[in-house]
Amino acid sequence: MQAFYKDKFGVIQFPAGNTGVQMGGWFNKEIKSVADLTGLKMRIPGLGGQVMNKLGVNVQVLPGGEIFQALQTGAIDAAEWVGPYDDQKLGFEKVAKFYYYPGWWEPGPSLEIQINIGEFEKLPEEYQEVLKTAAYEANLTMMARYDAKNPAALASLMTDSDVTLLPFPDDVMQASEAASFELFDEFAASDTDFGSIFKEWKKFREAIQPWHRLAELTMMSYQSQISG
Repeated sequence: MQAFYKDKFGVIQFPAGNTGVQMGGWFNKEIKSVADLTGLKMRIPGLGGQVMNKLGVNVQVLPGGEIFQALQTGAIDAAEWVGPYDDQKLGFEKVAKFYYYPGWWEPGPSLEIQINIGEFEKLPEEYQEVLKTAAYEANLTMMARYDAKNPAALASLMTDSDVTLLPFPDDVMQASEAASFELFDEFAASDTDFGSIFKEWKKFREAIQPWHRLAELTMMSYQSQISG
């Protein structure tokens, strides 16, 4: 990524924040199968929107400040934002019936800082390390704060509203994954820069998933059973 940023934009970037897995969004129509996505008017930008478009969703791109009114008036049927802590601030529980999870299009969205590479390289090495360390700390701190704030916000949303919390059906998740990788393959075939980064990302993803199933998933599944 840093080589790509340097060559294309003349900057160096460092990860500097992450929300963790986001929620699937607010819906005024229940999604019982992938067929229910056809014709659905949903606010969802970016790559997630392109995937949803492949699944028949009528994708809408609205700024955050317009989502509440659009849901309230029926101009859209659904909208994604971030997660309980941020969503509660915008009051979506007042104008939507269903709260879906997970936000498969943003399972770990990363924020970053970008610094002019020429100016960065002029800095003394210790100042370069200061910037790297600050970005590293911001990256960890944001995730920790969301992990601390989201549970309480979700509990409040479920207690103080009539919203129903639901998982996306399995066929929606499966169709979304298939459409996502179809899109990625299209990008990789037409863009060598994307293709080179995607290749390394995919290789790491495939290598780490067996470990996550063995360790992370098993532990979380057990804890869910004993605490449920």
